[in-house]
Amino acid sequence: MADQGDVLTDLNADPAAGANGADNQPSAGVISQYIKDLSVENPNAPQCFQWNEQPQLDVQVNIAADKVADEVHEVTLKITCTAKTSQGNLYLIDLDYCGLMGMRNLPDEQAHAFLFAEAPRILFPFARRVVADASRDAGFPPLMLDPMDFGALYQQQLAARAQEQQQGAGAPAGEA
Repeated sequence: MADQGDVLTDLNADPAAGANGADNQPSAGVISQYIKDLSVENPNAPQCFQWNEQPQLDVQVNIAADKVADEVHEVTLKITCTAKTSQGNLYLIDLDYCGLMGMRNLPDEQAHAFLFAEAPRILFPFARRVVADASRDAGFPPLMLDPMDFGALYQQQLAARAQEQQQGAGAPAGEA
């Protein structure tokens, strides 16, 4: 006799799945997310709390994706925030916020777009909160990062890469 889990699985079987019960429909999603690395430096405390100059902020965001298993990738949203004045650095926040992303039956083009556009979009609000909390915990007003359109950034990156390839293809070949 089948247990209740087997009955539910059979009742919810995907009619588009293969006759052998194979799951051949495309799917992608978040398995988990976590802080992989967080560094908060306040090198000029306590003197910096007396400075009245408006700081210059520099925010750098990078995305990386590494395959960790057949259908699992780790996407890293690396965010580096530096606040400086003419008197010195106020703080440096360096965050690697990661998500384990599961993907099954996605064409390579869609998988790449998911890893470098959709996954960062999903992770960003959580990473943004970590940065705001870190700057607040360092003794400064919370740094609220502006929302980012990762889809548009991804499209710009693809267009730039295509243009580079076209320019490289049109260049005369050198002699060896």
